[in-house]
Amino acid sequence: MKTSWEVFWRFLLLGCISFGGPAAHIGYFHHTFVQKLAWLSNDAYAKLISLSQILPGPGSSQLGFAIGLQKAGLAGGVAAFVGFTLPSFILMYWLAVSVNLDNPASWLLSVSSGLKLLAVVVVLDAVITMFNSFCKSRLSVLIMLFSILLLVIYKSFYTQMLVLLIAMLTGILNSKIPAKQVNIGQTLKNISWPPMLLFISIFLISLGFSQYDSFAGLFATFYQNGSLVFGGGHVVLPLLQTSVGDTLTEQQFLFGYAAAQGVPGPMFTMATFMGAQWLDTAPLSGAILATLAIFLPGFLLVLSINHSWQSLAQHPKFIGASAGINAAVVGFLVLALYDPVFTNAVHSFTDLGLVAIGFFGLKLFKPPILLLIGVFILLGFF
Repeated sequence: MKTSWEVFWRFLLLGCISFGGPAAHIGYFHHTFVQKLAWLSNDAYAKLISLSQILPGPGSSQLGFAIGLQKAGLAGGVAAFVGFTLPSFILMYWLAVSVNLDNPASWLLSVSSGLKLLAVVVVLDAVITMFNSFCKSRLSVLIMLFSILLLVIYKSFYTQMLVLLIAMLTGILNSKIPAKQVNIGQTLKNISWPPMLLFISIFLISLGFSQYDSFAGLFATFYQNGSLVFGGGHVVLPLLQTSVGDTLTEQQFLFGYAAAQGVPGPMFTMATFMGAQWLDTAPLSGAILATLAIFLPGFLLVLSINHSWQSLAQHPKFIGASAGINAAVVGFLVLALYDPVFTNAVHSFTDLGLVAIGFFGLKLFKPPILLLIGVFILLGFF
């Protein structure tokens, strides 16, 4: 119990100061748990980073969960998640219940306008970074373009699922990486099957609920999104947009995403805001349910392959599947960059100029995220 409590308060402190997104979180975790506390060696920490990168879900939160898991078992993993997520959960819930987006005050419109412009800068940076990382071959670029084309023709959650499936199969069939000595039988034996089967079962059951089924529909929607997010916090944007588009207004959706840029901790707590807005008659229940649902799939997968992922990650078919999925995800994000992010934020050449200045300033000077947030909020008043 003492160890779990220590895990909780260490992550709670980090949750209060961890601005800057997943890449910054990895740095905070390394400083605290490798350099300062020596809970992990550099090598062990690097392996946990690799684990969080190959799974769908919130990468930095999965990393924190895995650190807590190693330190104090399942109770430690839960303590790490609660501690790291609680500050941003409280802030996003407070925004959801205190801000009237149907009749917003003028100051709120100004803040929202500035944060929307910041969102264009951040998502554009994410698109370029992910394109450079995941679209290095002609096939991966074709997969990306194919995903954009299908979603332009018919934009829905099920189209996204179909694109991911086709991309995965294409990656498997075209994998040219030489096979390594991987004992598949031993790998499968090392998988913890109860959490894996629970992950699959909940996902399949969730497909039977529509978003209009109140509590069950809300949980199903956010669980499905958490199960299919490859590439980190920004990639949940296009998935959520197609999933909650008929339930939340564009103003509610984009304000929740923009607000998530400005709070510490995991970006996935945009689900907190959206869940509270979705169930406006029971906002706390909606916030808790949406938050748990979007994080749960990633944690179940960490529990499932915690002892087998290294050999699994060496298998050429797995590598090919991951490459195909990542290329498709870049296409999702390209489309989301245009609609809803760009179309709802940029309304004039002045807005376009501010986005361009912000983007080049970000790339050239790499300012702290808090500085960018402050600058864009101020710009929203002009």
